[in-house]
Amino acid sequence: MAAQRESWSARSGFILAAVGSAVGLGNIWRFPYAAYENGGGAFFVPYLIALATAGFPLLFLDYVVGQKYRGAPPTAYGRMLKSAESVGWWQVAVCTVIGIYYASVLSWAGQYTIYATTQAWGSDTEAFFFSHYLQNVDIAEGLSFVPGLFTGLIIVWAIVLLIMYGGIQKGVELSNKICIPLLVLMFIVMVGKAVTLPGASLGLQTFFAPNWSAMANPSVWLAAYGHVFFSMSIGFGIMVTYSSYLGKNANLTGSGLTVGFANSSFELLAGIGIFSILGFMAVQSGLPVEEVVKGGIGLAFIAFPNIVSTMGDTGTIIGVLFFASLFLAGLTSMASILQVPVSAVQDKLGWSKNKAVTIVGGSCAVVSTVMFSTTAAITFVDVIDNFTNNIGVVFGGLLSIIWVTWLNRQIIPKLVNHINAISSFKVGQGWVFMLTIVTPISLLVALVLSMKGLLTEGYGGYSFMVQALFGWGVVAIFALSALIFPKIKSHPSHYNHHQ
Repeated sequence: MAAQRESWSARSGFILAAVGSAVGLGNIWRFPYAAYENGGGAFFVPYLIALATAGFPLLFLDYVVGQKYRGAPPTAYGRMLKSAESVGWWQVAVCTVIGIYYASVLSWAGQYTIYATTQAWGSDTEAFFFSHYLQNVDIAEGLSFVPGLFTGLIIVWAIVLLIMYGGIQKGVELSNKICIPLLVLMFIVMVGKAVTLPGASLGLQTFFAPNWSAMANPSVWLAAYGHVFFSMSIGFGIMVTYSSYLGKNANLTGSGLTVGFANSSFELLAGIGIFSILGFMAVQSGLPVEEVVKGGIGLAFIAFPNIVSTMGDTGTIIGVLFFASLFLAGLTSMASILQVPVSAVQDKLGWSKNKAVTIVGGSCAVVSTVMFSTTAAITFVDVIDNFTNNIGVVFGGLLSIIWVTWLNRQIIPKLVNHINAISSFKVGQGWVFMLTIVTPISLLVALVLSMKGLLTEGYGGYSFMVQALFGWGVVAIFALSALIFPKIKSHPSHYNHHQ
């Protein structure tokens, strides 16, 4: 007999954890960057369309599958349709890879919390980040070990594993109850300060001024859909896993709408903050906003330190609190990402939570620490992140829809009835239409365009070798996981299911 499945203390615990998963480094590190690269204010159009046509429909699907079939993705999909277990393992592999590089960015945020105490980054924040802190060099020149990065990663993994050992209520839920309110409070103070800076209006104009011609560019739409999946934590198993710890009568769609809108509001807030700062920097340096910041990953680590430096002593306090809360936001997301492989292995092999955390979490920690304590850390993050999101996440989401809605037609009415029996916001033909037609088409188009771009132009000017190993190599890992893991003998409880 398998151990009793853990559960959230209340629905509010689940909502907070889901918001904690959705609101992470991505909102601050990715959204303003995505908007900045893809037509400024015009980006809101594809973003909102992506949210409505793919974001919410897929979020509701993740919720109902997890809550009804009570398992991590391989177990939940497998209980629904035996052959769909592979889809679950693809998603588990995606989460595992994201966790491995996410820890790296999280450790940067932690380190920057310490730098903020003395504003150690000096006047040239860009040079400080790339040359001094990351010691970034071209991978072709060989890899060297960076002790500072190593220490940061060890600390991050120790904290994350501690949360995982705490389990759902005492680990994940508790950490969110502490981190999320702190983060929101800090962010409001931070943005409030940013919008009063000289030149802020110039930045906001750039952010909100729509470049409508960008709408004709398919890559802008691709960025919007890709961002929505990454940001809302859908299509790669997190929400299936989280909702599997919900009670029988949880209001699924009500929770989903709360989480989705909380996440988008936070993104908008982050965009306003970042672009106010870009405007300020532009005025200070006498350059147009477009030229102020290059390199998206560094946006939070270059733009934010800059503003902090202009505030004197107040800056020190705000800088410390901002990076600390950025670290906390990343931490809650990181816990949700790692919960997927841990939970999947527990379900499949019948391991105890502690054994699963030690073996799965420990292995991820080792790989992560070895790879990202090197002078190529940012190259690895950039390449792996791009391939994982544009192929791994999108393909995983597409597979889950095809298996559930196309290959298993009779399941849809059951899922609709299940959602409507326990939820405040009812779904009907509109949801089914979005889920079975609009979402898969948008995902398929995104995937094809993405593959085409990567195959013809490559990514980011990196060498063929780097892209083959760390880009396509990662995609091969997803595929192999989907093929191999379902063949491993399952614990007897794996397919037992009472609902």
